[in-house]
Amino acid sequence: MKILLTGSSGQIGTNLALRLQVDGHEVFGVDKRLNTWTNAYPYLLQDLAGHYAPFAGGINGVEYPDVDLVVHFAAHAKVHQLVRQPHRALENAVMTFNVLEYARQKHVPFVFASSREVYGDVHRFEEYGEQVADFAYTESTYSASKIAGEAFVYSYARCYGLPYLVFRFSNVYGRFDNDLHRMVRVIPLFIHSMLRGEPITIYGGREKTLDFTYVDDCIDGIVSGIEALAEDRVVNQTINLAYGQGNTLVHCAERIAAELGTEPQMTLAPSLLGEVTHYVADLSKARELLGYSPKVSLDEGLARAVAWFREHRAVHPEEDVPVAADHEGAHAAVSGWKSAPTQLVGEG
Repeated sequence: MKILLTGSSGQIGTNLALRLQVDGHEVFGVDKRLNTWTNAYPYLLQDLAGHYAPFAGGINGVEYPDVDLVVHFAAHAKVHQLVRQPHRALENAVMTFNVLEYARQKHVPFVFASSREVYGDVHRFEEYGEQVADFAYTESTYSASKIAGEAFVYSYARCYGLPYLVFRFSNVYGRFDNDLHRMVRVIPLFIHSMLRGEPITIYGGREKTLDFTYVDDCIDGIVSGIEALAEDRVVNQTINLAYGQGNTLVHCAERIAAELGTEPQMTLAPSLLGEVTHYVADLSKARELLGYSPKVSLDEGLARAVAWFREHRAVHPEEDVPVAADHEGAHAAVSGWKSAPTQLVGEG
């Protein structure tokens, strides 16, 4: 099968492309930045957020090869950046529209990367099934961009008969996840900071609980979905992909510190605007439709993530420099913290 993959230079995109190649598929990538991890598959440098133009073989006059299926992962994915710069949320919607139009005109199925962010921060459910998303509780402009993307996908299915799968990811971590100067993710940031003996800040406090997904489990689910969609076995479904178990950020930090053989210097702080503070995925649908069975617990996944991070850092010591906080300025252009500030607690 020939697959067009947008966002092919990102963490999930790179892991997915390499896996698809191993499985015998051809991958053609599209991203606006160079892939710093691998040159194993061809890709085009292109910003997909440009204005709509007539489509021929590609987008905005750029020709793509003929493909059998489109996987759309390209997006601005830094929540706090989109709080500061909401126009990037609109660009996410434009990207999705442009790639949907390509898929519609080529009559090929479409896979969309959504997020657990669409559920908001409503603590009414211990497990979030796909049917309970309440868009009235949209937490951020990033959340809104994913909600808009899903709405576009559903409308294209109804209006034009476009077959689709939507995957809602949750805190995917692991290999190819330490490009901290472009994308600050919490697990590689904690590893980086602790290796340097620097303190870390946990926004959301001791009770903040998320569903962390090791990248290989996520990729297994995506590949199962791609194959099922291509064979018309699973069509027009929205599916959670996660591990299915909540862990606090405090536990995550403590496990990373244990792997590094150090003591974490933690400060607890209120959540920032736009943050989700509690999420545990309901995986019933993924199990039923795709036979999805995640295997890597957080403790095991963190051990793998730390080992990979150390190997990569040994080859790239130039990356051992301070990282600007992803939240820097997140509250500067808005009204304040998500909740009333509480006294900071220093540990360690």
